[in-house]
Amino acid sequence: MLRRTDAVEASRSFHLRRVSTLQPLRWLARGADDLRRRPLPGLLHGLVVALFAATLLWLARQQFWLLAGAFSGFLLVAPIVVTGLYAISRAHERGEAAGLATALRAWWPRDRRLVVFGLLLALAGTGWVLTSASLITGFAPAPVRNPQDFLRIVVLDTDSLLFETWLALGGVLAAPVFASSVVAIPLLLDRQVGVLTAVLTSWRVVLAHPAPLALWAALLIGLTLLGMAAALVGLIVVVPWLAHASWHAYRDLVDASALPEAG
Repeated sequence: MLRRTDAVEASRSFHLRRVSTLQPLRWLARGADDLRRRPLPGLLHGLVVALFAATLLWLARQQFWLLAGAFSGFLLVAPIVVTGLYAISRAHERGEAAGLATALRAWWPRDRRLVVFGLLLALAGTGWVLTSASLITGFAPAPVRNPQDFLRIVVLDTDSLLFETWLALGGVLAAPVFASSVVAIPLLLDRQVGVLTAVLTSWRVVLAHPAPLALWAALLIGLTLLGMAAALVGLIVVVPWLAHASWHAYRDLVDASALPEAG
């Protein structure tokens, strides 16, 4: 209980900045600038993600009941995958040289805070994949083996509320994960704070800025879906673009200058 109380107090010890509702559009513009300045690390991250998605699609090509949850679960764990790109945006901000080595160093931190947070996100993503698969296989009136089956049997079925239930359960899980991670990972990379403090700070940000963060969540989902729809190739650009933009979201929303820098 003491540790939880300390984390709450620590999350209140630094200032949140106010932003306008349309500020997420500026984050996208700044993210695009960072990607143009150092395209190689970002595009390599995007390529890895796209190849992973393609491999998943091939392995589960006749099991779309599993694939639907896996792709949406990917959105939950994506923020930790691009940690190295936050480091590049931070280096740009500081006027430091940045390259692939900058991104790779972020994967070998001196402490385990990012590892712990990544495991928590992976647990949440796995939970949604299992929940989604169980819901579709247990309640769909016919087997769902491909996207056409999912559209016909789940989405367009007017005799059941399976699709609405699937969306609602996904939202119930995704909303708190988004609120917990929207600035937490850049904060953990940037400053010496505990995982719980970072999560509580992220919740403070969301509660203080419901309209801008709702727009930001919609942009993250919409652009990621567009990247997937473009034969997954779009992810090569979309993933690093959103990663760099997420760093600028953190910097605009949280004033952590009073905290010690992460080692």
